[in-house]
Amino acid sequence: MPVRDYPKHVKKALREWSAEAHERELHRELALLDRSFDQWRSGKIGSGELSARIHAYEMGPSRELYKRYNSGLPDVNVASALAEGILTREEMPADVVEAIENLLNFYQ
Repeated sequence: MPVRDYPKHVKKALREWSAEAHERELHRELALLDRSFDQWRSGKIGSGELSARIHAYEMGPSRELYKRYNSGLPDVNVASALAEGILTREEMPADVVEAIENLLNFYQ
């Protein structure tokens, strides 16, 4: 898919919404990891199991999110986040959503 040439304000908005999607996904994954810390503090799992879960987080979700949002294109990231429900059309400017409509159709 070729990179589209968006107006400056749309490019800026796409970068900002991509960063917001990254924050939301990272928050979701860290909240899951936090449950492991709660289990560790309460004695339900040992330090070795906690360490293994931290390692799995670093090698899995953390790495994938880093690659997606630091190497990916903002318009693709935003379209994907919209399709996955991480972002909603209602919260975004209509002209930004309209600018990536073809990408949204691809992801949906």
